[in-house]
Amino acid sequence: MNLRFFIDRPVFSGVISVVIILMGVIAMFSLPVEQYPDIAPPTINVWATYPGANAETVQKAVIVPLEEAINGVEDMTYMTSTASNTGDASINIYFKQGADADMAAVNVQNRVNGALSQLPAEATKTGITTEKQQNAELMTFALYAPDDRFNQTFLNNYIKIIVEPRLKRISGVGKAQLFGSNYSMRLWLKPDKMAQYGLIPDDISSVLARQNIEAATGSFGQNSDVSNEYTMKYRGRFSTSEEFGELVIKSLPDGNVLRLKEVADIELGDEYYNYSSEVNGHPAALMMINQKSGSNASSTINEIHTVLDELSENLPEGAEFVVLTDTNKFLYASINSVIRTLLEAILLVVIVVYVFLQDIKSTLIPTISIFVSIIGTFAVMSAIGFSINLLTLFALVLAIGTVVDDAIVVVEAVQTKFDEGYRSPVLAADDAMKGVSSAILTSTIIFMAVFIPVSMMGGTSGAFYTQFGITMAVAVGISAINAFTLSPALCASLLKPYKDENGNTRDNFASRFRKAFNAVFERISCRYVRSVMFIIRRKWLLWSIIAVSLGLLAIFINVTKTGLIPEEDTGTIMVSMNTKPGTSMAQTGNIVKRINSRLDSIQEIEYNGAVTGFSFSGAGSSQAMYFITLTDWEKRNGEGQSVNDVINNIYAQTADIPDATVFAMSPPMIAGYGMGNGFELYLQDKADGDINSFSNEANKFVEALSKRPEIGEVYSSFAADYPQYWVDIDAAKCEQSGVSPSDVLSTLAGYYAGLYVSDFNRFSKLYHVTMQAPAEYRMDVESLNQMYVRTADGSMAPLGHFVHLTKTNGPSDLTRFNLFNAISINGSPAPGYSSGQVLKAIGETADEVLPSNYSYEFGGISREESKTTNNAIIIFLLCMVLIYLILCALYESVFIPFAVLLSVPCGLMGSFLFAWMMGLENNIYMQTGLIMLIGLLAKTAILITEYAVKRRHAGMSLIQAAVGSAKVRLRPILMTALTMIFGLLPMMVSTGVGANGNRTLGSSAVGGMLIGTLALLFLVPSLFIVFQHIQERVMRKR
Repeated sequence: MNLRFFIDRPVFSGVISVVIILMGVIAMFSLPVEQYPDIAPPTINVWATYPGANAETVQKAVIVPLEEAINGVEDMTYMTSTASNTGDASINIYFKQGADADMAAVNVQNRVNGALSQLPAEATKTGITTEKQQNAELMTFALYAPDDRFNQTFLNNYIKIIVEPRLKRISGVGKAQLFGSNYSMRLWLKPDKMAQYGLIPDDISSVLARQNIEAATGSFGQNSDVSNEYTMKYRGRFSTSEEFGELVIKSLPDGNVLRLKEVADIELGDEYYNYSSEVNGHPAALMMINQKSGSNASSTINEIHTVLDELSENLPEGAEFVVLTDTNKFLYASINSVIRTLLEAILLVVIVVYVFLQDIKSTLIPTISIFVSIIGTFAVMSAIGFSINLLTLFALVLAIGTVVDDAIVVVEAVQTKFDEGYRSPVLAADDAMKGVSSAILTSTIIFMAVFIPVSMMGGTSGAFYTQFGITMAVAVGISAINAFTLSPALCASLLKPYKDENGNTRDNFASRFRKAFNAVFERISCRYVRSVMFIIRRKWLLWSIIAVSLGLLAIFINVTKTGLIPEEDTGTIMVSMNTKPGTSMAQTGNIVKRINSRLDSIQEIEYNGAVTGFSFSGAGSSQAMYFITLTDWEKRNGEGQSVNDVINNIYAQTADIPDATVFAMSPPMIAGYGMGNGFELYLQDKADGDINSFSNEANKFVEALSKRPEIGEVYSSFAADYPQYWVDIDAAKCEQSGVSPSDVLSTLAGYYAGLYVSDFNRFSKLYHVTMQAPAEYRMDVESLNQMYVRTADGSMAPLGHFVHLTKTNGPSDLTRFNLFNAISINGSPAPGYSSGQVLKAIGETADEVLPSNYSYEFGGISREESKTTNNAIIIFLLCMVLIYLILCALYESVFIPFAVLLSVPCGLMGSFLFAWMMGLENNIYMQTGLIMLIGLLAKTAILITEYAVKRRHAGMSLIQAAVGSAKVRLRPILMTALTMIFGLLPMMVSTGVGANGNRTLGSSAVGGMLIGTLALLFLVPSLFIVFQHIQERVMRKR
């Protein structure tokens, strides 16, 4: 490779680097910013409602037909469903990582369309919704009334009418979900008045279908010679309660007509009364915003804030917005923390480089290389569709200590030429590059090659490895380009010999510092050479060290805790609360108020938003959930103020509230994997047995799990003892009275269920008309005698005459997993234990407790972790094999590469040793650091073997070649190691936001680099002698 071209053209070389920087700067401001890349698998949600139906009816009539149709859709991995007593049916279909979400939605919709004919008319009338699940939650905010002057109905619909349309027009908003219902024209039918006039609910539905309609009525004068045309306009659908009240039901014998207002109270109310929301105890409307895939999370949230600020100016007096969760807070805090670490790393690296090079100009050249490589990487990230996220930023932090290596090797080689007596900087740079260019190229190829296998891995972990690995590989690749172009050109232009024309050392600070440093370093080098010779003469010591390192590596891998993603303090807590089965919404609301009063006493909580009627595990009157916002991290930097401490405080504060089961957790670190951090599993009954027996076995399993030390909190909201009534229709009495059972059931549903019977237009929107008896008419069993059905002769008979009720118990909601009945179980690790240890404990407990006809499947993030447990070992082996093959090709030897590879396990052992000592997890952060470490240690070891091979070919003995190359390469290797170690020290001792991830990555890399460098310095020369000797013997035999 002729690099003199770049040395002779420093301006051309500089232009290359400037272009790289300009492209990087332009890309930097256009890249999307997010916490993690969108790595959750595509999810499609199918939602339906069957008004008035209980969970078992919803499951049999709605969920089973839909699941049977959807099952096996292309690229599907698994499917879950939930049916609730509120009549809601929800099916989530999960697809393979990388599947096209739009095509998945189309395929699911086609399957749903094929099953519509099997569904009840009441369910298809309200509509079956199929939509992509937008995974990344951006923000949860509320509109609330601090002085209670507005009720929840008004607040909900203010958001639906005024706020939601504006938010949906923001390009990055994928979904806006309101925890509440729309307006509905409520027709509160009075059963006594209805019976007086011989009416049943179906009569009202029929009248609405005939009279509350839109119609095209044509025009006068069209296609004629008249001077004017007049368009006829029908009044169309009613829009006010007064207009609905005037609707004619029937004519009376006295010549008058019966109007709807005479048999019903009519008001503009809620479509459903299943939910209730509040903030800090005041009425509120809560809305969750999810991110559209591929959009810029940061700018989208900023646009949402801008819209809310604009709308705040015109809010009714007494209403205000409050943001409960905002991922930008943690995102910005984390990114600012990483950027601060980045700057600290650059400063420390520059200091280390200066200490070794003892010259400002010499230090400037590697410093420039850092900025060219790091900034230029943004351009490639933009081209391949990456984003600025924690993974790519961590990769750039680790790259700082790596990208400086190539420039250091160049500068150090030029200085060595000056020491040998070169007077011309140009000749010194040219000859220096001839000596190190092949080592730079080889080591760069090796380093980049370790990331090839990881970029091919599928699943969540593969997405992590790809984002991290390719970002780092690109930075190192750009640093190599810089080392071949700008660095030698700058050396030729800026550096000068330390001795003047007369051979005298220049008398300045740099020279004096260099002299003192070299004297110290020479003594270190001599001791190093003696140590290397000591090991060379004692081969048993060499193999003993390698064997002990491999043994310790195996031990530390087994004793180090495992996990997928380190849990961080995001400043947000999600709380799920369940009350006693059968508790009414009103009573659950009272318990929510008691909990609110307890939460108010926790000073770290800034806001708490509560939703009654909904929780992590389903919907129902006995369930509730909270969105809790904590104060800023700067205000919670004391002892006992972390998110885990606040969670423990919540448990302590709510422990004595009767009939309330509280489960608190942080939100998931990766969006799209459930509502909270912790584990999620589904216990399956594959024999389709009795639900009560299934519930008992689930309770035994939960109890057994709670006794495991690895598991902190574990709960299941499932209960099969919700009070219910079994409805039987007396067919004989129906036949005797000339009433069909379907008439009885439709009348029952019309009064009790809350049926959607028509539509109306108002506020430029289309709303439902809902029909039901007032609450006071349907309080208990006796109310059946106040509801009447019309018999064949036109007389009215009470429903109680045909309906027999039997007290029973049943579930509030039913879950299925891959077509089998299932019970959802959630929990979190105990303090000091990792998620990997929890998954192992669950497996052991299941083997001990569960009968043979029961099994379990993990869901959410736990499913991903359980699938990726063995990926790390496979990846490491692939990396080592790939490095070996490349080295075989470069050295034309199958033996010499072992001199490089056998030193790498020592570094891996150092990583696991540091992680174990600091109580950290072996998670994706650590594994990405280990992959980097494999490449970096191999790259560093090549500096010795490459030079030793050249010396051997020049005629030196094996020992002379090995020891000589080790001594010559000691300085660049120490510089490489120390720049990496000092560059990562800020991460290793990180505190505050994102500290767990920083410390995991920093500690494993520092430990591996420290012990790995010591190992390769002392072992590689001896290993080279061993394998070069084997190589030569084999070649002689040939």
